[in-house]
Amino acid sequence: MKVLAAMSGGVDSAVAAARAVEAGHDVVGVHLALSRMPGTLRTGSRGCCTIEDSMDAQRASNKLGIPFYVWDFSERFKQEVVDDFIAEYAAGRTPNPCMRCNERIKFAALLEKALALGFDAICTGHYASIEHDENGSPELHRSLEMAKDQSYVLGVLTTEQLQHAIFPLGKTASKDLIRLEADQRGLSVAKKPDSYDICFIPEGDTRDWLGDHLEAEPGKIVDQQGNELADHNGTIGYTIGQRKGLRIGRPAADGKPRYVLDIRPKEREVVVGPQDALEISELSGERFSWCGAAPENTDQWQPVDCQVRAHGDTVEAEMAIIDNQMKIRLRQPLIGVAPGQTAVVYQGTRVLGQTTIDETVSAQAANV
Repeated sequence: MKVLAAMSGGVDSAVAAARAVEAGHDVVGVHLALSRMPGTLRTGSRGCCTIEDSMDAQRASNKLGIPFYVWDFSERFKQEVVDDFIAEYAAGRTPNPCMRCNERIKFAALLEKALALGFDAICTGHYASIEHDENGSPELHRSLEMAKDQSYVLGVLTTEQLQHAIFPLGKTASKDLIRLEADQRGLSVAKKPDSYDICFIPEGDTRDWLGDHLEAEPGKIVDQQGNELADHNGTIGYTIGQRKGLRIGRPAADGKPRYVLDIRPKEREVVVGPQDALEISELSGERFSWCGAAPENTDQWQPVDCQVRAHGDTVEAEMAIIDNQMKIRLRQPLIGVAPGQTAVVYQGTRVLGQTTIDETVSAQAANV
């Protein structure tokens, strides 16, 4: 099989490519250039798409004896990921850029080009597994290495994309074994630290970065009853669940801390309140998709597990498609869920599907 290995420059993708070669596939390595100004992306252990990473990817490819290329996806990355990130924050939502990158770049733009060039599949270093049901349809499942499981950020993949994807690390028991294997294979990235955070925000300060891309519109911080508590310099500086940096002069009547409950860009308001008001019991979204074959009777409530953060815990829930929306009722509340985040639903270890959250219902309101 002709396989295109996405080489980020990290240890995981290097070992994944090595395993693809060892499996007998005809492998070609490719690194995605996601910025025409690489200095604007994070470097060292905080990056994933820099010049430094490109060089590490090339060294790994050379060691494996496979061809290596760098493909410029910077314009599409800007449009599909960076611009989307800015627009979502401007609308008072909390986006997940890594989810969008997987959806629109690595498993859309990259796969599209790979198939056009005659490749059969793309290979990545994600910790997840692909299995097949009794009809031969692909299913995405959690990795055995739960501490590194990345099935959540792959929940946006479709059946066709799964049919052309390979995740060689999915059944590996630990990241330590991957590093040991890389060292035994003579790969120089064996001890390279993991990348994390948002690659296109160089200093890691999301508020400061957004301030350079969006015009701040001063407004008011209000409580749940609409009482004005303080001024703010722009809603883009706030996220649901935020506690620090509110700069509210007087304490709440009960003396307890206040948290951001809602962000209303049009009204230029940030709503704050007690922590228990952050508890969410229901959520819904109209931008949903199935990861593999859709389940039967989706218009009927069925048990699932729900996860709303890449490294968050799952909670028991039930899900149904009602009025062209994926609706999820949580059996125990989640704290600080924000519109714009992604809810991924599971049945056992299988990723069933996902939705971008449009609306949430607080546990307080549900109990009224």
